Amino acid sequence: MVSTRLPSTQGLLAFEAVARLRSVNLAAEELSVTPSAVSHRIRQLELQLALKFFAGNDFSLSADGVAYLARVREAIAALQQVPGREPESQIRRLRVAVTPTFSRQMLLPRLAQFRDTYPNIELMLQVTMPVRNMTAEEADLELRFGTGPFHDREFCQLLADEVSPACSPAYLQRHGPFDGFATDEEVSRVQLLRTPLEAWRTWFKARGIGLPEPATGHQFNDLGLALDAAAEDFGVVLMHLKLGSAWLENGRLVRLSAESVPSPNAYFLCWRPGAMERWECATFVEWLRQALRD
Repeated sequence: MVSTRLPSTQGLLAFEAVARLRSVNLAAEELSVTPSAVSHRIRQLELQLALKFFAGNDFSLSADGVAYLARVREAIAALQQVPGREPESQIRRLRVAVTPTFSRQMLLPRLAQFRDTYPNIELMLQVTMPVRNMTAEEADLELRFGTGPFHDREFCQLLADEVSPACSPAYLQRHGPFDGFATDEEVSRVQLLRTPLEAWRTWFKARGIGLPEPATGHQFNDLGLALDAAAEDFGVVLMHLKLGSAWLENGRLVRLSAESVPSPNAYFLCWRPGAMERWECATFVEWLRQALRD
C-alpha cells in the first residue's frame, strides 16, 4: 500500500539531483552528503511511493520517473518563489515537433487545458513529416510513429491503436456489401489505399487473407490524408480507430468490419538525454500522457 505521508524533502531533492546530473556522486557533492545517503534517500522515496524512478544504470528515467520528476520540479519551483520577489518573466519556451494528423485529432483538442494549467510555458509547435522512426533535429520533444525502440533518444509510448478497414458510404454502396471484409474475394473487389505508415498485411494476417501486400494504387505519407482520400471515394483505407474517430463520427467514413486488430505501430514522444532536466519538458510529457488517458 502506498504511504499517505508526505515525501521527505531530502528524498525529493536527491531524486531531482540524480535525475538532472545522472550521477549519484555528483548529486552527493551538490547536496553535501555521501553517495550512500543519496542512494538511501531515493530508495526510501521509491518504497514510500511504490514507484521505480530509473530505467537503467545510466540513470535514464522510467515512465514513472518522468511523470513524478515533473511534479517534483514544479513543487520545488513553487517553493523557491518568495512572495513579492517573483522574477519579471518566467516564460519557458518549448519546441515540440508533431505529425499533422496526430496534432489535429489528438493534441489540439486538448491543448487549451495545457495552456490554462501552465500559462508560463510557451509552446512552439512545428509540423514534421510522419515518416516511421524519423527524427526532428531542432525540437526539444518530438513525436515519432513506429515500433521503437529509438536508440538515439529516450522516449515514452503515448498512443497505441487498432486498425480496421473503412470507406465512404458512397463507395460502400457501389462495391458492397461486405461480410467483415475478411476474404480474398471481398478485398479483391476494391481499391486498397496504401501508406508506408501501415501495411495491409496487418489486416490480412489477422483475418487469414492470402493476398500479397498491394504494390500499386494511390499512396499517402500521412494517415489523415489517407482517411480524407477514402472519404472522397478513392478506395478502402486501413483506419486507425482512435486517430480516425472524427471521420466515423461525422459519417464521412464507415467501417467494413466490426472487428479490429492491434497495429504494430504506435506514437512515441522522444527527447535527447538530459532534456528532462528542464521542468517544461518533463511537465509537457507527463501532461500529454495523462491527457491521452482521459
